[in-house]
Amino acid sequence: MLSPKRTDRADVLVVAADEDLARSIEMTFGVSQHVDLEIVPGPLPAGLDPARVARATVAVVEVAAQDADQFIALERLIADTIDCPPVVAITDEFDQTIARRLMQIRVADCLQKPVSPSELARACARVARKPTASLREEEAQIFAFLPAVGGAGVTTLAVQAAMLLLHSGGKVKPATCLVDLDFQHGACADYLDVEPRLNLSEIEPQPERLDRQLLEVMLSYHASGLAVIAAPNCPAEMRSFDPRVVTRLLDLVSVNFDYVVFDMPRTWFSWTDNVLLGCNKLFIVGQPTVPGLRQTKQLVSAICERLDERVKPQVIINRFVQKLFAPGLRYSDLQRTIGEPLVSCIPNDYALVREAIDRGVTLEEVRPGNRITLQLRKLILPQEKQARGRAPLVGKRLRLSFARS
Repeated sequence: MLSPKRTDRADVLVVAADEDLARSIEMTFGVSQHVDLEIVPGPLPAGLDPARVARATVAVVEVAAQDADQFIALERLIADTIDCPPVVAITDEFDQTIARRLMQIRVADCLQKPVSPSELARACARVARKPTASLREEEAQIFAFLPAVGGAGVTTLAVQAAMLLLHSGGKVKPATCLVDLDFQHGACADYLDVEPRLNLSEIEPQPERLDRQLLEVMLSYHASGLAVIAAPNCPAEMRSFDPRVVTRLLDLVSVNFDYVVFDMPRTWFSWTDNVLLGCNKLFIVGQPTVPGLRQTKQLVSAICERLDERVKPQVIINRFVQKLFAPGLRYSDLQRTIGEPLVSCIPNDYALVREAIDRGVTLEEVRPGNRITLQLRKLILPQEKQARGRAPLVGKRLRLSFARS
């Protein structure tokens, strides 16, 4: 994963004949201030200077699977280069014969086209001969909040989770991005009082145009430092964007941030499967009513069946109130209905949430140490970060502006 906030540099040498591949690599690495990128037009030239190759942190070489001369050239380059860096080979075809040949040449990794930016970044980070912060092995941690019913309070939970992650690093804030994937009725920008700048119509004709520089134009920044990706509301317009647009957007976000939080729409789109498969944690948010519990359980079952249990949904029941001597659902009822996926019940505090939304501030600024934030902290942050993250949130209250950024 690339990180825009590190100071050391990585040297990436690329040899590629495919112009589209070279352009994609340039969009992935070329805009980073911490990566020195050189792209040599392919095919692999016989006269490539071994001394130049030796200076690289990692080399990326495109090899045509049916061109024996390119395999020979790559083998000679690795053999002739003293202290040769790890080589990531990219091929248009892949089978046992090609795999064996590449193993004999001793490439560090091999990818088959088409190659996504995040996949290439992970491969380079994994094989780099020296650990650098510009090419880190750690991937972005991605959290998704998906509503099981309408009005479940998903946006509130997503916003607060993003704020917790942003402050989890103490004095040094990890790069954190909140992505509102409800392109029709999204409310993240309104909750944080920032201007939604994502213009999907502009990038839909050519998804490959979306690079780090264009993404920066479409990012909104909250006063706390939280990055927000949100599109203007279009309540009278129902659109389903090309999945390539959403995939390209999320690939770029995952490469450039440490933590990413998705506020998911309830409607299932053609790109929803890929988003859920790419998440580290998926939270299904339901309500403590009999119909709400039924729909939550149905959604969990549907996701497990649809995605072959490659995704493990975790259930949050929001706005839960349990009274000892009053009718209504108890926690034991929720456990019996939902079962193992139930991981948390968020207490109901409508007055607190309403005030935070109306003022465009976080729950912590309205009431430090409130029960909703405490429950989310246990759910989102590892144990070692909970105590460390508590002080900045409580001791240093955020000063938010109602002026549009």
